[in-house]
Amino acid sequence: MKIMSKYILYSILSLVPTVALAQVVAVESVELPAEKVLIYQQEQFFSNMRQLTFGGDNAEAYWSFDSKQLVFQSNFSKWGVKCDQIFLLEQTEELIPNPPMISTGKGRTTCAYFMPGDSVMLYASTHIGNANCPPPPAPRPDRKYLWQIDPNYDIFFADKQGNIMHQLTSTPGYDAEATVSPDGKYIVFTSTRNGDLDLYLYDIAKKTTKQVTKTLGYDGGAFFSPDSKKLLFRASRPKTPEAIKEYKELLAQGLVAPTDMEIFTCNLDGSDMRQITKLGKANWAPYFHPDGKRILFSSNHHTQRGFPFNIFMIDLDGKNLTQITFDNSFDAFPMFSPDGKKLVFASNRNNGGGRDTNLFVTDWVEPGQQKEEK
Repeated sequence: MKIMSKYILYSILSLVPTVALAQVVAVESVELPAEKVLIYQQEQFFSNMRQLTFGGDNAEAYWSFDSKQLVFQSNFSKWGVKCDQIFLLEQTEELIPNPPMISTGKGRTTCAYFMPGDSVMLYASTHIGNANCPPPPAPRPDRKYLWQIDPNYDIFFADKQGNIMHQLTSTPGYDAEATVSPDGKYIVFTSTRNGDLDLYLYDIAKKTTKQVTKTLGYDGGAFFSPDSKKLLFRASRPKTPEAIKEYKELLAQGLVAPTDMEIFTCNLDGSDMRQITKLGKANWAPYFHPDGKRILFSSNHHTQRGFPFNIFMIDLDGKNLTQITFDNSFDAFPMFSPDGKKLVFASNRNNGGGRDTNLFVTDWVEPGQQKEEK
């Protein structure tokens, strides 16, 4: 997800009543094989996996256009931060002990992404409206897990030295979850500027913004297709009077419940809207496969209690659902490098049984392609 604390969603969703599913698949308990410390035996699409971070909550790592760098968010206290800030990895073979922070160190940040040329990045931050770490939502009697839609979030451009070059948004309300099209022409982001959580498209050359989605519900975490012609995103679609009432009441409080989401695609103008998944529970963090015909996403649809979350792959027509990762806790935020050779994702694997969420990068191997172990 593109909001803080989403990477511990699995531990909370176990407390939430869930809807009945058409199919519930039992998750097999597996052990890490000794010869591949980070890769489960079932993870046949992976080879040469490296762990990049070793502490704190690290997530939403996104590649540079040259496929050599990563920008991500972390709250790792040893890097001198109290809540999520944006960090840069200028190489991805091993962790830099103290990666440079490119955000201000104030407020809370999320959703960094490289601009064309890889010297400037955009990210969302609350530091202008609130320089302190925003407090978490108050516990609810029903224990329902909630995300904050902080109205102080705006989108900024910064260079590698952390200098803010420009502020993209300044409208009242939440502006965040921004990503850039592969052709470098557009930025898509989520905003509450019209009273709902909708997608907006910013034309970089024309400096104009148009609303893309208009259906009631949370539209977010959007990415572009490899040809820059389509958007891929997660969405909630409350339909019953009770669900609509709850959604509107929570949104008025700057909150949203992420327990019922599916994956959608549409054209850049919002036309040809298609629902890809119909799995139930929380399906999110989608990203296009480099071939533009398949999608990776994170889901807990296959579980009874709401966790673990694993990464799945599905065709654009909603067929050929395939499980990609098999960790027993949490795998999410998959992103292919632009050259199509590597995948980065966040996981709770190899953390000693704790709560740390770390970043992993792996070579991607298609069926029939020989693995080259290093």
